[in-house]
Amino acid sequence: MRQELLSLPKGLAEEVSRNLVMVARLIDEDPEKAYAYSRIALRLASRVAAVREAAGFAAYATQKYSEALAEFRAAKRMTGSVELWPVMADCERGLGRPERALAMAGEPEVQKLDKAGQVEMRLVAAGARRDMGQLDAAIVTLQSPELASNSVQPWTARLRYAYADALLAAGREDEAREWFAKTVEADKEGAMDASDRLAELDGVEFVDALDVADAEDEYDDEQDAAEVAAAERASDQTEYYDEDDDEYEPLEQSEADADVDVTDEIVADVEDDDVDDDVNGPGAGDKA
Repeated sequence: MRQELLSLPKGLAEEVSRNLVMVARLIDEDPEKAYAYSRIALRLASRVAAVREAAGFAAYATQKYSEALAEFRAAKRMTGSVELWPVMADCERGLGRPERALAMAGEPEVQKLDKAGQVEMRLVAAGARRDMGQLDAAIVTLQSPELASNSVQPWTARLRYAYADALLAAGREDEAREWFAKTVEADKEGAMDASDRLAELDGVEFVDALDVADAEDEYDDEQDAAEVAAAERASDQTEYYDEDDDEYEPLEQSEADADVDVTDEIVADVEDDDVDDDVNGPGAGDKA
């Protein structure tokens, strides 16, 4: 890549280089931003093969398979290299053309690939078989010396995982479990979820600690809301007294708890009403 960028004017080469670095940095964690940076680099230096290749991978990461395929083809024409052949075939799968991917798996270009590229092409071909509903054929496609080898290579974990997944899809659970276990052995960095797949086959359920914390927070919020509502209801039912009112006299606890003769209060009210009627006439006390 560096050699290709040297063909550009210094200032332009530096700007293109900065954008390509951002593509590489973001393509896994934020593919859309990586794609945006790739478009800038492409606009600046579309005749540089490395730029076309980076733009292809950024488009591929965002599932823009038609665009990705066009960029990979352009890079292949510029360099004459076949190393992009497997990912080009996978773009055909992404476009809903698995038969084209299978046809590419039988082309002479595959023989020019290194071992990693040939394994990648095998994975793509097996995926195309599964796309077409040919599950048994997919399993056979993955059976290879690379799969049987005890040597762990960069592609070993992915190959074993694909094989285990195909076996499981075919209902061959015991064999699938064996190969998921072998995947775990090969996947030293834990990049794949083979251990989780094993746990699922064994009936083990994992509880996400974050989900538990969220549930506890939600429960606490509900409890707080219930307590606030209860306090508000209690406040609404309590008679309000203004301590600044001259007539306000707090009751002692003993007086508050004392029994009140309701009959005496009623008689007193009746007597007051009678006096009011005698002085002002009936209904006068209702007028304020």
